[in-house]
Amino acid sequence: MALGRCRFFGACFIGILFFHGFCACDRAPYYSFILNATSAPTISYYDYIIVGGGTAGCPLAATLSQNASVLLLERGGSPYGNPNITNLSKFGAALSDPSPTSPSQRFISEDGVINARARVLGGGSCLNAGFYTRASLEYIRAAGWDGRLANKSYHWVERRVAFEPQMGPWQSAVRDGLLEAGVLPNNGFTYDHIKGTKVGGTIFDREGNRHTAADLLEDANPGGLTVLLHATVYKILFATKGPKPVAHGVIYRDASGAKHRAYLKRGLKNEIIVSSGALGSPQLLMLSGVGPAQQLRAHNITVVLDQPMVGQLMSDNPMNAIFVPSPLPVEVSLIQVVGITQYGSYIEAASGENFGGSPQRDYGMFSPKIGQLSTVPPKQRTPEALAKAIELMNNLDQQAFQGGFILEKIMGPISTGHLELRTRHPEDNPSVTFNYFKEPQDLQRCVEGISTIEKVIDSRPFSKFKFDYMSVPQLLNMTANAPVNLLPKHYNSSQSLEDFCKDTVMTIWHYHGGCQVGSVVDHDYKVMGVDALRVIDGSTFNLSPGTNPQATVMMLGRYMGVNILRERLASEDLAN
Repeated sequence: MALGRCRFFGACFIGILFFHGFCACDRAPYYSFILNATSAPTISYYDYIIVGGGTAGCPLAATLSQNASVLLLERGGSPYGNPNITNLSKFGAALSDPSPTSPSQRFISEDGVINARARVLGGGSCLNAGFYTRASLEYIRAAGWDGRLANKSYHWVERRVAFEPQMGPWQSAVRDGLLEAGVLPNNGFTYDHIKGTKVGGTIFDREGNRHTAADLLEDANPGGLTVLLHATVYKILFATKGPKPVAHGVIYRDASGAKHRAYLKRGLKNEIIVSSGALGSPQLLMLSGVGPAQQLRAHNITVVLDQPMVGQLMSDNPMNAIFVPSPLPVEVSLIQVVGITQYGSYIEAASGENFGGSPQRDYGMFSPKIGQLSTVPPKQRTPEALAKAIELMNNLDQQAFQGGFILEKIMGPISTGHLELRTRHPEDNPSVTFNYFKEPQDLQRCVEGISTIEKVIDSRPFSKFKFDYMSVPQLLNMTANAPVNLLPKHYNSSQSLEDFCKDTVMTIWHYHGGCQVGSVVDHDYKVMGVDALRVIDGSTFNLSPGTNPQATVMMLGRYMGVNILRERLASEDLAN
């Protein structure tokens, strides 16, 4: 009988793995300054041009607009008014949407891990699990940030988008299981990064509505900001007659394909700021002629600056998860609890009362269409195969979709890779390699993280959410047999946690690098070797901050906006 049950859950698990929620606030604020790029003039002039209205770009634009004219160019659309990104019940729907207007653009790394990048105003804060947690004090010091201004910048973000989550029984059991497993002390609810077990913040409010970085535009000066949607920047324009190339404009196209040019007004402090994310920012620099000269020439791109470190030192925090079927219904929850271990692995969890539902539902992250985790391997996703897989899922017992995931991601990581251009079209994904677990220390942290998850699963507080007849080795094998990536598998991953980590590695969408501080930009985020150009986003990170980076990316946008305005006002005072 027990064996039959295990086979039932094992078969169901092929279509059931980790989800990160996807929704946005139902309330669509009236932003008079947000326009479709088709309405933009052919030529325009601004003090600052920001490329990318994502997690960093929105707070940056809102801040700079207080004392300057700002153009924010976003290649995607608005997060407001689309039910697939406004309702918690629709989580995963956007990730399963492969259309050109989807807020999520799928890509597969050269490592064989299926991934996604944001294409929407608000960026990754519209696509993630909503967990809100600050970077550690050690991280802030190592980054060279002013601690007082960083703290104020976090507070500025938090008053708009951060909330204390409502804890349910399943998440509470994970928390108590972590404590029993020795991830101590119990730090309660806090935004701070403290070793031990804590309940973190969330960007979901009490009604279950997501608040994204786009909400931070409520603090913008309407007279100082223009936001253009569906505006794809093709290149940054440089003046090259002086001692150093100087950025002075951009070329972008609207949804109809019409070309527009935006230029900087005259002024020593006026700048172009790239905030296009860890894939988009190095890609745009290379498309504009700033990058490895040999690679640029191979694509017939005129070299403005030979900068071999653009696109280098790319990293993605490897994530590994174990699905635990539950004999009891569990609450729908995204990431709420985190165990910050002493050895550099972070333990988090998510659950769902009902991952299936009616045939009209799309099964969230479990949809055969989505990509990262599904019943149909990516190379076999024909319309006929998808329809058959969805029909099979509709016929499954709902108990198969009852349970949750306990996952671990590693700090850092230490392993790095690189990014290269595939084409000269900015909407095409570049080629990216992350080299998961290339460094032995990363693999060891994963092993210790999975070992801690095993202790949580077998803990007394978690016992009521686990079937007695399903051992941890069975759960590991069930996970390892699911098509979570395109990597070759070992025969029995539960015999070796090292093999389990390698076989079941996934992304948690915390990739970073490509324009790192000290390699491509200086500590003021100015691109070294050119003038009037900065990069401000996660591509500049040497390590992913905190357990989840979105809070710090939003903070950085505000932080650098304040610093840039201070520089501007100081120069104006000197001029007067």
